[in-house]
Amino acid sequence: MARTLNAPPAGRAGAYPAQPAPRATRLLLAGALVAGPLFLGAGVAQGLARDGFDFTRHAISQLALGGPGWIQTANFLLTGALLVAGSIGLRRTLRGGGVGRTWGPVLIGVFGTSFLAAAAFPADAGAGFPAGAPEAAVLSAHGAVHMVGGMVGYLALCAAFLVLARTLAARGHRGWSVASRLVPFGVLAGFAGSSATVLAFTAGAGLGLVWLAAVTARLLADAADR
Repeated sequence: MARTLNAPPAGRAGAYPAQPAPRATRLLLAGALVAGPLFLGAGVAQGLARDGFDFTRHAISQLALGGPGWIQTANFLLTGALLVAGSIGLRRTLRGGGVGRTWGPVLIGVFGTSFLAAAAFPADAGAGFPAGAPEAAVLSAHGAVHMVGGMVGYLALCAAFLVLARTLAARGHRGWSVASRLVPFGVLAGFAGSSATVLAFTAGAGLGLVWLAAVTARLLADAADR
């Protein structure tokens, strides 16, 4: 008797059930899980250890400046590579069509690429960091690329949350879907508040990274479900 395999429920485009994924695919997807905590953990550790660094005045990106700056540059490179790997794993994990499978991996890949660009084009010195830097930063060409790349990357991440919300809803994860629609507002609010304090920017960026790790963990659980 003929059977239709992996057919989505009627009227639910892209609502394919979670399928067990190969171990290699799950390892790739795990890149998006560890990238955020790794980046934030390394950034906080450096910020606490570097002389003159103040989280209320300086962005984590500025840790790439000065003698020990290579550590933060490596942090950008590793995080970017993990996110790009995660985007490949996401593409392989999501089944069927739908906007989540089509655009989710692409947008996460753009987000990962923005970290690679941040490594190649460091932020400008300013607000007295590194030691001896002027209080007012002068926007350079590489600083402008760094800033624009980060903006594009986080806009892509916010868009990824919105499209993945549909995938999560289709799998029955209603609470996750609602949160994925709300988190972008928190990220953008943090960026908007950066004119008042750098901490708002850091909080917004951190929220995006943490929620990406959480969503990836949810998708990994689905991928391993047998």
